[in-house]
Amino acid sequence: MGAPPAGTANFLFASDNTAGLAPEALAALGAANGGTVPSYGDDEWSARARDAIGRVFETEADVFFVSTGTAANALALAQACPGHQSILCHECAHIETDEAGAPESFTGGSKLVALPGPGCKLRPADLDPVWRGGRGVHAQRPGALSLTQPTEWGTLYAPDEIRALAGWARQHGLAVHLNGSRLANAAAALADRGFAPADWTWRAGIDVLCFGGTKNGLFATEAVVFFRPGLARDFASRLKRAGQLASKHRFAAAQWCGMLEGGAWLRHAAHANAMARRLADALRRLPGARLIVEPEANGVFVELPRPAVEALWARGWKFHPFIGEKGYRLMCSWATAPGDVDRFAGDAAAVLG
Repeated sequence: MGAPPAGTANFLFASDNTAGLAPEALAALGAANGGTVPSYGDDEWSARARDAIGRVFETEADVFFVSTGTAANALALAQACPGHQSILCHECAHIETDEAGAPESFTGGSKLVALPGPGCKLRPADLDPVWRGGRGVHAQRPGALSLTQPTEWGTLYAPDEIRALAGWARQHGLAVHLNGSRLANAAAALADRGFAPADWTWRAGIDVLCFGGTKNGLFATEAVVFFRPGLARDFASRLKRAGQLASKHRFAAAQWCGMLEGGAWLRHAAHANAMARRLADALRRLPGARLIVEPEANGVFVELPRPAVEALWARGWKFHPFIGEKGYRLMCSWATAPGDVDRFAGDAAAVLG
């Protein structure tokens, strides 16, 4: 229950990016390393990975792999929304707060219209004023709606909520994009409620999604998945022009084979979610700690007194401010162990006690 050794930094809860590769992804990289195969995605590993993603969503889809989540979101939105139209998103969406204008750049000028919504989620009623407030040719007409699952606060859209938003978008002629950098965590959480990934993606009206690999234990590989027929036309050329067509494509694809074919992606995500619940349960019992939202995926968002935070930082724990003046984010990953949670909770109890 002690602090990390003096002079060391512990990034266990700073992000789910800080963990290493999941063993299944690492093993797949080794397995793909032998022999020679065709380049640029014309190999067996890439075909298997695309088929595996199709099975996850129970449908045929056009699947492409890129190296980062920012590239996935920006390129998917560029495909779905012409530059003379705008993109509606939540004000806390990653594309708005943390992608350095990449969506605007890759779309060729699509303005992000950031909107408030409770629990970091949007509702059709939140979108209506934007549509009613148009100024004709003097303003960009919305061309796409971007949702995040789970949201930046770790909350989840239920299938009915996505269906309602996608229905609004259809009514007004907008494409629907889903940022799923932690899609595996959403899939694991919603599976516990009886929902398959298809239920809250293409069946609910999603046109294109970004299926995150990095935060689920893969290295430099994210999938862009097009459900709407024809929407992916010439997307391979867009990838090439953006420097996102990998020559040794098998190494991006093989990791998906290792994670998807045996179900490891869901097991690891479910574990990360369980560790977040364990951490939240420990923190909610401490004086001075207040959960901002109930954890639904693998993140814990908590208000803590600044002196306690500084004391935890001094003990080596690294985590970041996130919501408001006293809000902090603690992320769990596939590699988070129960003992890690208990050790942090013990130090939190000590500095809050």
